[in-house]
Amino acid sequence: MNDTKKKSGKKKSPAGEIWRRFRKNKAAMLGLVIFSIVLLVAIFADFICDYDTQVIAQDMASRLQGPSAAHWFGTDAYGRDIFARVIHGARISIIIGLAATVGSVLVSGILGSIAGYYGGRIDNIIMRVLDMFLAIPGELLALAIVASLGTSMTNLLIAVTIARIPPFTRVIRSSILTVIDQDYVEAAVASGSTDRFIILHHILPNAMGPIIIQATMGVGRMILTAAGMSFIGMGVQPPIPEWGSMLAEGRDFMRYSPYITLFPGLAIILTSLSLNLLGDGLRDALDPKLKN
Repeated sequence: MNDTKKKSGKKKSPAGEIWRRFRKNKAAMLGLVIFSIVLLVAIFADFICDYDTQVIAQDMASRLQGPSAAHWFGTDAYGRDIFARVIHGARISIIIGLAATVGSVLVSGILGSIAGYYGGRIDNIIMRVLDMFLAIPGELLALAIVASLGTSMTNLLIAVTIARIPPFTRVIRSSILTVIDQDYVEAAVASGSTDRFIILHHILPNAMGPIIIQATMGVGRMILTAAGMSFIGMGVQPPIPEWGSMLAEGRDFMRYSPYITLFPGLAIILTSLSLNLLGDGLRDALDPKLKN
């Protein structure tokens, strides 16, 4: 009896409760499985397909071959294996999505924390400047940045990072405003803690829920933006295998060889879908109103 009471009386950790609620969401688990597969494929791309011989080496004798045992996804107009290029393209897209999201969240975290914590004139200055950038669609802003800096993967990464700073900053600022009046923050101020300590140890940790959700969904948005930029020739340049540039290379052959654009397109859709499902699942799991 005592053992039973002890077991039933045990409380799960906050992380355990979040995982329990997340695990109950079948769509979120599906998103986690899909993204885990994409991530593993990106990590072990070099072990799956050789970059020099299968990804960028041209073989005109094997051009425009349909899917077969030799080439699972077929070959493109230059005889390159589409399966190998999609596999290695996952690495490029994941790197851009994750790096741009981390960069934009870090910058937005600084700006949003300062604006939300201090308020007043500082808040007005920061938010009004960001409002000017928000008036420009993110993709158009990224396009303008790449056009001024030049086309390269590094400049594309900088462009999509800057384009996502304004919306991320608004989310972080809003999250901070919801916790800044809590008793533990007032107690920290009364105890003489520095502003930096209060922001880093009391405010941001308790405002992480919406930030994590937006960051998760932001990775998918970054991948879509980068693919769109590469599709119009303003992103990653051939022969580097990036899903958007692969779509651009195959658009002239869609009528006779639709598989050239089908597989990189499916890769973009599945990756973005998995991240959106993950974000939705995290939102439900982190929402205290949904505890049961």
